[in-house]
Amino acid sequence: MNEMLRGARLLLGGFGWFTRRPGLMLLGLVPALIVSAALTVALVALASMLVPLTEAITPFADDWPAVWTVVLRVALGLAVFTGALLLAATTFTALTLIVGEPFYDRIWRSVEIADTGTVPEHDPGWRAALADATSLIVRGALAAALAFALGFIPLIGGVVGTVTGVLLSGWILADELSGRALTARGIDRRTRRRLLRSARGRALGFGIMTQLCFLIPLGAVFTMPAAVVGAARLAASVRKTEA
Repeated sequence: MNEMLRGARLLLGGFGWFTRRPGLMLLGLVPALIVSAALTVALVALASMLVPLTEAITPFADDWPAVWTVVLRVALGLAVFTGALLLAATTFTALTLIVGEPFYDRIWRSVEIADTGTVPEHDPGWRAALADATSLIVRGALAAALAFALGFIPLIGGVVGTVTGVLLSGWILADELSGRALTARGIDRRTRRRLLRSARGRALGFGIMTQLCFLIPLGAVFTMPAAVVGAARLAASVRKTEA
């Protein structure tokens, strides 16, 4: 638990960068705002379709007692929307990192200089960045699909699916967001994940806190620059743990 709290504090500390480098952090809001607006429109459209969607998926429940029909369809609707939120979070991160690359690179560099006095310069190239973004979206989709499937568990499906989805998405976000700082040090993807597993509680604490902040209205926009700061420090801390 202490390690998870330590990871959560890494994100919270990232918000402090708004007072240290306000201009740079405010620039980091721009790509997050653009991507967030597009995804919000999609989520609102999905929410407006939940009732007919759940009815179309569960025609077999039409002849059930009314109370059980409502319970099933509410649980299914919750699972569908939770899965969509989780997928939106990972998709948001991948797209925002691509759109806002120049801004987030400057934020990351400012953290490295402040904390270590140097900036690692290993550049894996745009293909590696594209592969990471694609991996993030695919893994996010799988996490969302699992959350959706768990939603079918009677009575407790909505809760189980939500908790599982948040845990999985938190881990995925921690992996992706810390990738910049670790890759810049010449660390490949497999080694990155081994380093995160060596500090699993800390990585989960950071990722889950990021995921929860993303679920707050406009939270993703203001959290993204802070998450870049926190992820740089998460990467530095897991390297020290491994050493």
